Amino acid sequence: MKTVLALLAAAIALPAMANQPTLYGRYEYIQLPQIGHTLKAKMDTGAMTASLSARDIEQFQRDGEDWVRFRLAIDEADDQVFEKPLARVSEIKNRAEEGSDDAPSYSARPVVNMDICLGEEKRTIEVNLTDRSHFDYPLLIGSSAIRKLDAAIDPSNRYTAEQPQC
Repeated sequence: MKTVLALLAAAIALPAMANQPTLYGRYEYIQLPQIGHTLKAKMDTGAMTASLSARDIEQFQRDGEDWVRFRLAIDEADDQVFEKPLARVSEIKNRAEEGSDDAPSYSARPVVNMDICLGEEKRTIEVNLTDRSHFDYPLLIGSSAIRKLDAAIDPSNRYTAEQPQC
């Protein structure tokens, strides 16, 4: 009888365990298959969208559709130009300068859909393009992508996922 009760309790607990988010650290390695690079990324629950370090960002028209071309703004990048359909343009609040009492300013950033791979999880997320070369992490993963990954972030851990295997 105890065995049957234990099995029943385990069976009831399984659905609850299946709904638990995957726990990642504050920093993880993210593969960008369409770009051909694996980057160190900051998992930032305070940001809404993901941001990729890019330069020479230029919007243009192709067959009546909005597109964007760019180069990666990272040390390991060559001079390759990437082109992707423009998903939308996002208004991003600029970081406040210390001691500034001015109203916040906003910048318009092109947003593209991009595949990412974290551990064994592959998702398509929205990524805005901006020059992040002055930051330590060329890729920032925001809360909307974290939700798509069904993930939670433990800020006390780093690089908890294996190298991307998608």
